[in-house]
Amino acid sequence: MTTQQLLALSLREVRKQYGDHVALNGVSVDVPVGSIFGLLGPNGAGKTTLIRMVAGITAPDTGEVSFFGSPLKQSDIHNIGYLPEERGLYKNMRVGEQALYFARLRGMGKSEAEYELKNWFERLEVDGWWNKEVADLSKGMAQKIQFIVSILHKPKFLILDEPLSGFDPINAQRIKSEIKRLRDENGTTVLLSTHDMSSVDELCDHVALVNHGSKILEGRVDVLRENARAGRIDFKFRGNLIAFTAALGASAILHSVSSTSDHVHDMVLGIPPQTPIEKFLKWATQEVDVLSCSPKIVSMDEVFLRAVKKTES
Repeated sequence: MTTQQLLALSLREVRKQYGDHVALNGVSVDVPVGSIFGLLGPNGAGKTTLIRMVAGITAPDTGEVSFFGSPLKQSDIHNIGYLPEERGLYKNMRVGEQALYFARLRGMGKSEAEYELKNWFERLEVDGWWNKEVADLSKGMAQKIQFIVSILHKPKFLILDEPLSGFDPINAQRIKSEIKRLRDENGTTVLLSTHDMSSVDELCDHVALVNHGSKILEGRVDVLRENARAGRIDFKFRGNLIAFTAALGASAILHSVSSTSDHVHDMVLGIPPQTPIEKFLKWATQEVDVLSCSPKIVSMDEVFLRAVKKTES
């Protein structure tokens, strides 16, 4: 199996310009099959243009967009689900009537659509709203309906643009669970665009970060977080701080909090990234009473901020 066959989506040097504004400037991105892929970036970075390109709403001026190994074509749209950031429901229609309308647009038969909608309405606890007006829906309830509509036809590829906007924490967690279930049980590939970095930490396998129309970072989440850790570890010990600092080297201590009553010291240390933590720990236990030692946990929020600041400095 070739690398290309393992990709649900591949963008190669895509460029899009509106007048004098370059929205995307030669961006290449690879989205693995069966992954939840985070598309990240500040406002105005080019994410919406890229999403519209994948959804078939617009085309690149130059470059190539491949979908499961072949050039993206109009007929592929039936295999794509799309939940845009700017939601749109017809307020004067009833909820069930509108959901059926969108399902039929996706090529579903009426009986199949009704069956799937009944299951999803019950699953997300909106079954009591079938005959009510869309105008009566709360923002969170409307979000649930639009999420259901975007996944009802069981797309191979799902685009979610800020899918958790408007949800309370309980329903946000429910939607996140459904996104993971779609990946794990259905094999759905998900392109997730969000500013909520905690969701990226929880959901995404891979990410790409764009800024000012260019890709500045791409890779597996675990690898990017480890690279951003840059050898930092959380270290707690009991012992003589001055002696330990002298033995380790003051430059390695990035942050320190001490308790004078019991001589316990909490530190963030910077050791060379190529130094195994086990090797450091073996040395440290000969110097002090080690209470805890673990790699510094780096969030995607920190990865995001570091990468953006680096490009703008």
